[in-house]
Amino acid sequence: MPELPEVEITARLLDRALTGAQIESALAPGINALKTIDPPLSALAGREVLGVRRRGKHLIVEISEGLALLIHLMNAGRLQLYDKRSGPRDRTSRLLVRLADGRELRLREFGSRQSAWVKLLRGNELEQDPALATLGPEAWPDPPELEPLLSAPRPLHALLRDQREIAGIGRSWVDEILWSAMLSPFKRAEDLLDEERERLADAISSTIERALAHYEEVVRLPIPDKLPMPLQVHRHEGEACPRCGATLRSVHFEDYVIAYCPTCQTEGRVLKDRRLSRLLR
Repeated sequence: MPELPEVEITARLLDRALTGAQIESALAPGINALKTIDPPLSALAGREVLGVRRRGKHLIVEISEGLALLIHLMNAGRLQLYDKRSGPRDRTSRLLVRLADGRELRLREFGSRQSAWVKLLRGNELEQDPALATLGPEAWPDPPELEPLLSAPRPLHALLRDQREIAGIGRSWVDEILWSAMLSPFKRAEDLLDEERERLADAISSTIERALAHYEEVVRLPIPDKLPMPLQVHRHEGEACPRCGATLRSVHFEDYVIAYCPTCQTEGRVLKDRRLSRLLR
């Protein structure tokens, strides 16, 4: 799933390329992706793109005369800008916004779940929409004070992925953050020592900034179908830890995997499943 760094670089590049562009038309080939009917997509015709920004894992395309497209890429979506319009119907396309200069903005989705979605909202509806209204403070660039967050009796991995608590971090980058901070994913937030809290706060900022610096160097429009994620732990089970050389391990759940280094994060203990993970609570 695209998370804060991936959505942020998408917003940055599209903002630079789209601001001031005139919209010719819009349609939704993936009809299930469009979650609103009023105003209709036809209302975008003739209006100007004012900018693109991010909130949590959401993209917001601001349109003139008080309209905005709210987009969630979900597990496998990409918002891509092309110099030429699509020819034969692209089965991956969920939204097409055609510009007066001949370019085309496409929300494309890969895989079979088809869960990416779009809402066309009026400006006064945007912040009240449940998708945004329920989000916690941003993890970056101005992370919140962690003291209230870390008073919870919850494992760090679950807590940091909870968008109601802190917005933008997901499964990939929470693994990277906790590895950087040398903290067990199963350690309870309320049990952190002051020095561990400081390490975690530093790791959130430095990990996201490192990812964004990498993306600024290597990513260009259109956003690639597969982003070159600079991951050191996540998806690297069985490889050597970049810091200590120990073998990286994973805990497999039904819908996701937690990656970690036993030496750096769990005092040498290898966790096999959720039952064994209770040892670290």
